[in-house]
Amino acid sequence: MASKNLPALFNPTSQDIEQLLAASAHLGSKNIQTHMEPYLWKTRPDGINIINISKTWEKIVLAARIIVAVDNPADICVISARPYGQRAVLKFAAHTGAVAIAGRFTPGNFTNYITRSFKEPRLIIVTDPRTDAQAIKEASYVNIPVIALCDTDSPTEYVDVAIPVNNKARLSIGLAWWMLAREVLRLRGTIASRDTEWDVMPDLYFYRDAEAEDQKEAAAEEKVPGAEEAPGFGDEWAAGASGAGGAFAAANTSGAGGAGGWDADGATDWAAGGSTEPAAATDDWAAASAPPATGSGDAAANW
Repeated sequence: MASKNLPALFNPTSQDIEQLLAASAHLGSKNIQTHMEPYLWKTRPDGINIINISKTWEKIVLAARIIVAVDNPADICVISARPYGQRAVLKFAAHTGAVAIAGRFTPGNFTNYITRSFKEPRLIIVTDPRTDAQAIKEASYVNIPVIALCDTDSPTEYVDVAIPVNNKARLSIGLAWWMLAREVLRLRGTIASRDTEWDVMPDLYFYRDAEAEDQKEAAAEEKVPGAEEAPGFGDEWAAGASGAGGAFAAANTSGAGGAGGWDADGATDWAAGGSTEPAAATDDWAAASAPPATGSGDAAANW
């Protein structure tokens, strides 16, 4: 899909178009704002407005050329109050040198110099003009240009460059920021040529729910028992235990002379020994301690 308003050098590749379509970047909302009508391709029978992908690419290239025109990358502020765009702006800032504001935008960041987080950027880029309305409003007070990812129903007041793209889907937001960062690095010369692939995958810019991933990992660990983690270990242990137990039982049985032999022999020997030896010892002690039945009176007195 070649663009009529761009030189052939800036035309997107077929892979770029496939990525935009796969991420649903062309699917807008059922409502459409007046200033977004030029970026509309058609409306589906179910009321969904389809965004022209060619216009999306043109605006990405235009925004990248504006970003490169700023001499100091730290003078660019990228903002996202929506969770789906927070990871993307942090990665964009890390790769391009911009300053990221991920999360709630503190009122007065651009207008109140007493604020600790006071900034004076030369350009701001927002994920959603509706969610980041406070940042756009303050930028209008101090004459800061604004680039925004705009859906078909997004307000465009005080927005200087609107990139028409689906800014409600997780994949669409991450892919738009990734393409913008790649185009900036291409224009700066960080990437050798436009034919060279960027070694950073778009997945790095996608939103990820850490709690959901932890739950998936916990569920996967619960499904896999400990025996399956070491294949064959449980079976071998069980077989060895049963073999040892069988051998022990066999040894006891054979040594005792059959079932009940051990009890019988032990009981007989013990009974025999107990009834003979202790009895003899008792008789000897009684005989030694008893007085003589007959004898002289001296012997009786001595005892």
